[in-house]
Amino acid sequence: MPEMPSLPGAVIVISSHVVRGTVGNRAVVFALETLGHPVWALPTVILPWHPGHGRSTRITIPDAEFQSVIDDLAQAPWAGEVRAVLSGYLGSADQADGVARLVTALRARNPDLVYACDPVIGDAEGLYVPETTATAIRDRLLPLASLATPNRFELAWLAGAALESNAAILDAALGLGPSRMLVTSAIPMMNGGTGNLYLSGNHALLAEHRLIENPPNGTGDLLTAVFLARLLEGLTEERALQMATASVFEIIARTVKRGADELTLEQDASSLATPMAMVQMRRLLHPSQMRRK
Repeated sequence: MPEMPSLPGAVIVISSHVVRGTVGNRAVVFALETLGHPVWALPTVILPWHPGHGRSTRITIPDAEFQSVIDDLAQAPWAGEVRAVLSGYLGSADQADGVARLVTALRARNPDLVYACDPVIGDAEGLYVPETTATAIRDRLLPLASLATPNRFELAWLAGAALESNAAILDAALGLGPSRMLVTSAIPMMNGGTGNLYLSGNHALLAEHRLIENPPNGTGDLLTAVFLARLLEGLTEERALQMATASVFEIIARTVKRGADELTLEQDASSLATPMAMVQMRRLLHPSQMRRK
């Protein structure tokens, strides 16, 4: 994939919307706009709050209306402003088809369009979307993605393999297709830590920090947004990973210290712009180097 030049442009974000809280589009839009990127936001579902807080009403945008909005965006007179698309939680398998159509249409106008796919499908406890939706994300969206940002459990499902080592994670990431893969909840090398593992054609990197127990929801959404923003700025992959990881770690730590049940983004914009947290960066053996041995 070509390097991402530092040019102005809008980002279309397509994910869930909560009325209270900072998950899905609420986290992504705040982060991207704080870092200077215009955002077009399209909700896939609307919820009063994250389901982890308890039962609530769920409104899924009807498929026909969703597809019509996708058509409008693809044909919008301002479509030339769009530099990137980011998709997260989807409310149905048909929504994956809509995202794929939008990315394809926008790339026909701008071959350098960046598409970041955050396959929000599950965690350590298993899938929390229907298997048809997870399959649509795997089969329709990942092949189009410039960047994918699964957690380790999502990657294991997508790749159909148990991932008990970082070498296994790297192999699975290489096999899925996107030229850039950022995997959260990687295997830490430091005691009491957690890591974000990044693989591209040039790098295999692990960014580690201290594990904070019981973090609020939305950290994966936030990391994807900040990492994409940093790449769009033209930072190197290593620097973008270091800064994005530091921002998210710092915000988690501050949120937990306040005793908040949602990420306190409105109080922590400085952590997005100029994070101060320490992150341990490690270079790992790239899978291509392993195969040459």
